[in-house]
Amino acid sequence: MRNNFLLNQQKNNLELTQMQKIGSFAGLGPTLSAQAQAYQVDGNTFNQNAGEVVNGLFDQVNGSLNANINLFNGFSQVNKARQSKSQLDAQALNVKRTAQDVLNTISTQFLAVLLDMELLRIAKENHVAQQKQLEQVTEQVAVGSRSPVDEYNQMSQTKAAELRSLQAEINMVNDKALLTQTLLLDPTEEYEIIKPEWNVNELNSAESSLSSFEESALKNRGDYLRAVKTEDAARFGMYSTRASMMPTISAFGTLYSAYNYSHGDPNVRPFATQFRSDNLRKVYGLQLNIPIFGGNQNFQNRVQHVQQRVNYLNSQEIRKNAEAQVKTDVFRAYQNFELYKKTFIVTQSQLEAAKEAFRLEDERYNLGITSFVDYSNANRAFVQAQTDHAQAEFRLVFQKILLDYAVGTLKPEDLEK
Repeated sequence: MRNNFLLNQQKNNLELTQMQKIGSFAGLGPTLSAQAQAYQVDGNTFNQNAGEVVNGLFDQVNGSLNANINLFNGFSQVNKARQSKSQLDAQALNVKRTAQDVLNTISTQFLAVLLDMELLRIAKENHVAQQKQLEQVTEQVAVGSRSPVDEYNQMSQTKAAELRSLQAEINMVNDKALLTQTLLLDPTEEYEIIKPEWNVNELNSAESSLSSFEESALKNRGDYLRAVKTEDAARFGMYSTRASMMPTISAFGTLYSAYNYSHGDPNVRPFATQFRSDNLRKVYGLQLNIPIFGGNQNFQNRVQHVQQRVNYLNSQEIRKNAEAQVKTDVFRAYQNFELYKKTFIVTQSQLEAAKEAFRLEDERYNLGITSFVDYSNANRAFVQAQTDHAQAEFRLVFQKILLDYAVGTLKPEDLEK
């Protein structure tokens, strides 16, 4: 979660969207600016103090304070602010869903490594058992109680068990390397994979309903809620562009003053007198703008409005598709979870039966009252039952994680249980 570059990118985008929202809300307030100038003219200049054109060296200092505020512009800026807020909410939901994407990916790869470790353990135990059986058969052949063909058959079984052990180890190495890459860890560093203390039987006995999961998903799925917020943002954007074709009313005000000094003029009034009273000017009022015909600009405003309207209609379709996708994901995850519960129960019974069958067949084979083929089949069935049970256990755990992911409630702490 700390290292994933996709999640970090979305968090950076969230920071940008936050600033865009602040900028949009700042547009609701007035604009205020100040200007100041100081310059000198050598030549003909209009002297405001004397009311005539003079020739000489002339200094001037002036300053102004300007304010403007939109009283009504078709609620364009209001809708822009609402649009930016919806976009911020959508990005926050995108970060939430991206985090769940990362969790889902990591948990999938983590469970794959755990399953590989379990299958490797089963394969190694079977290899050790076959090796011991080979040693026993070799001794029996040496004393003449068994045929040499039994020794060759057992040797073949032992090598096959060793091969399966090596293949299981290869799978574990590859899956562990993929997990290491996802976590952005150094592949040369050793780290231990520890199986959490999950209670599979508790998962198997959990009761739930499809309708409750669907209802929860529509309240929690970040991608669906993001589509809803994106639709809201598109609607506000459409309203904002429509305002460009409506009249606007604004209030304005300007406070201006200046100081004039003509070199050599003994009648120049003091700075305070000129700047505070003589040259002080206040301008304020209202401005009404009614768009009647603006040629290309008027047409472009209409084009932008149509573009935003189409964007809004498209976002509606995206939201509908996201809703259908959520329901489909929940339905599939729920049905698979229920089926994997049944699968786990079946594999438990299968494992118990296969274990007992192999125990009896092993005794019969050691007593010499059964064939090597029967013994080999019983061993193969026992190993397969162990494999099926391990896969069913981890698939059940993964399917519960996948169900939480489909509902949109997957959290890091859920993986610690």
